Amino acid sequence: MSAPTVYDVAERSGVSIATVSRVYRTPGSVRDRTRERVLEAARELGYVPSGNARGLASRTTGVLGLCFPDYADPDAEADAEADSDADDAAMLYSDQIIRGMERAARRHGYALLIAASLEGGPESLVAKVAGRVDGFAVLAQTVPTEDLEVISRRLPVVMLAGPREIDHLDHVVVANADGERELARHLIEDHGLRRLAFVGGDPESPDAEARFRGFRQACGDAGLPVPEAPDLRTAMMTRAEGARAAETLLDRGSERPAAMLFANDQMAVGALRALERRGVRVPEDIAVTGFDGIPLSRIVRPSLTTVRQPIRQLGEQAVELLVQRLADANRPPVSLELPVSPAHRASCGCG
Repeated sequence: MSAPTVYDVAERSGVSIATVSRVYRTPGSVRDRTRERVLEAARELGYVPSGNARGLASRTTGVLGLCFPDYADPDAEADAEADSDADDAAMLYSDQIIRGMERAARRHGYALLIAASLEGGPESLVAKVAGRVDGFAVLAQTVPTEDLEVISRRLPVVMLAGPREIDHLDHVVVANADGERELARHLIEDHGLRRLAFVGGDPESPDAEARFRGFRQACGDAGLPVPEAPDLRTAMMTRAEGARAAETLLDRGSERPAAMLFANDQMAVGALRALERRGVRVPEDIAVTGFDGIPLSRIVRPSLTTVRQPIRQLGEQAVELLVQRLADANRPPVSLELPVSPAHRASCGCG
């Protein structure tokens, strides 16, 4: 029987994988009741978090690492706490990357070490991971490019999402621009919608910016005005921010949009709830779309039109590239773009 993993603990305790990680890294940042539930699940399963004793006597650790900002959405975790069966539905982007990496790492006989925190800056993430692993994957914009340059001289590094900042590193991305372009084209051509509002994220978010580029391309292809910037940007792409964005768009003096396109599903779900509170019908009054294809997008009402990206496959491919690089350090760098697929559902008038 294989050793229990962080995913097993998350599943047993009904919280996200990132929450389990925080219980062990920064226990004071997790509510007492949640922390005790996680620790009890860990005791029942016999789970022990990875230490750094392995590898002190040899050059290999048998561990792969993942660095990413902690994208925890308080609304999602509150839902999971209220309903122990809600964890899969509340699973976020980062959770699914972890799940994909963990499965692939296990197949190759590796453990997975996760560093997910916004506290202490990206330098602390590098310090936590680089000395304890044989190679690691880094989500875009998590670690400064100059630090990655130094680390990649002695460890395999795979970049996840975003542009390929360092030419000699392996890189995996999804077709963000293509997916958003096709989604906007569907609203324009198949539903006849012309007044489209795009809600983006931080300009430093490469995925959100790529999706906005796809939106602009669809507008240009249809002969619509091509916006220079999103109608709104949010600092954190959470449900609460999505709800606020929907309220702001409704309250603007100009004509209401016929559709609100959000840069991720979490914001779109928040918008659906805000529109319902305001008595705005979706899709009869306003269509709403997201991006990512998280499980929650299927079960909200109305079900969310979105673009499914292969998030778990993103994590799996990162592990495959690390394993291949460990076997052959001199092979040419690889850059993969994984395809996405639209999911036309009720929130745009389909299904």
